[in-house]
Amino acid sequence: MKLEAGWVPVALSSSIEPGTSAGAVVEGSEIVVWRDNSGNAHVWEDRCPHRGMRMSFGFVRGDHIACLYHGWQYDTAGQCRYIPAHPTLEVPQTIKVPTYSAEERYGIVWATTAENASLPDIGGVTDVTPVRSLYIESAADDVRAALSVIDPTAFAGNDGIVSLGGDRLLTAVQVISSEKTALHIVILGSPAVNAGAKQKHYAQWAEGLRFKLESMVPAIAEVA
Repeated sequence: MKLEAGWVPVALSSSIEPGTSAGAVVEGSEIVVWRDNSGNAHVWEDRCPHRGMRMSFGFVRGDHIACLYHGWQYDTAGQCRYIPAHPTLEVPQTIKVPTYSAEERYGIVWATTAENASLPDIGGVTDVTPVRSLYIESAADDVRAALSVIDPTAFAGNDGIVSLGGDRLLTAVQVISSEKTALHIVILGSPAVNAGAKQKHYAQWAEGLRFKLESMVPAIAEVA
């Protein structure tokens, strides 16, 4: 799914700590996912308006993110607020990074440019346990097909809930390109129950899924 079509999963919440940033790609569009020191997540175009440097290479200070190249600082609305080479300059309002709507739900950071999109709603889920983000050299449709072999009821939409060994996994699909997919995986349930051995178990299961997909093995065996 494209950003203008609805909410796209772009990172696990647990992978973006306060004061950090990470680059990502959605159908060829480069984005930066960053979290300010108050804990709020932001998703922007991954480009400084000055010289085009990736903002994901920069650094977060409080509620600002600064470009690595010349240190231009931007607030949480994407507006440039400070240029080190001209410290007394009142920065023009036109110097701004394009921003996207960002929300967190089910342990995942979601982004969109659509005005009326609805976030996924999984009834009765109050807590989740992160597993990992899996990057697969395979088309999104092939990834969904492989997961549907494991659980034929998994995909009613873009994101699937796969039942394995009595557990339910949310597998949120991010299309990177026509031949590359990110799968953000969480266990639907409390870390008090699922952290540790189960996280490791499903992380290993995910590695096996990737290996089979990238090896073009058609049958995906269910985890015992």
